[in-house]
Amino acid sequence: MTPNDILRRVRYIFDFNDDAMKSLFAQGGLEADREQISDWLKQDDHPAFKAMNDRQLAHFLQGLIVEKRGKKEGPTPALELVLNNNAVFRKLKIALDFKEEDILAVMAAAGFPIGRHELSAFFRRSDHKNYRECQDQILRNFLNGLQKKLRGEKDEPSLG
Repeated sequence: MTPNDILRRVRYIFDFNDDAMKSLFAQGGLEADREQISDWLKQDDHPAFKAMNDRQLAHFLQGLIVEKRGKKEGPTPALELVLNNNAVFRKLKIALDFKEEDILAVMAAAGFPIGRHELSAFFRRSDHKNYRECQDQILRNFLNGLQKKLRGEKDEPSLG
C-alpha cells in the first residue's frame, strides 16, 4: 500500500476533518498546510495529486500515536526514513493500544482471520528468525476490519 492509500484510509476510518489532520501532522513534528494534505488525499489519477513519502507518513502516524496515547516522556523517538507495512501496522497497534486479541478480532471482522503465531511474526525485529513481512493484503484487511469495527461500514466512498 502506498503512503497516500494509508493516509486516506486512516482519515476515513477515524473521520478526521482537515483541522484534525493538520493537528496530527503537527503533533508528529511536521507542519503541513491544508492544501498539501488535500493533495495527498486526492486519488492517484487526479491532476492535483501529490505522492506522499514514507517520512511524511511517519510524521502523521507519530502524531496519531501522540493524539491517541499522549506524548511519551523522554526523548522523541527517531522517525523512520523508510516505512514498510510492518512498521505501519506496529504504529497503528501502538496508537490504538491494541493487544493481540484486539487485532485478531479486527482481522476476524474483516473476514480474514489469522493465527496468533502469524500475527506475532509481523511485530518481530526484521533480523529475527521468525520475522515475517506484512503483505499489503494483511494491512488492507486490518484497515478494513478496523473500519467495520469503528464505522460499521463496509466500503469506503470515493475520496477524490
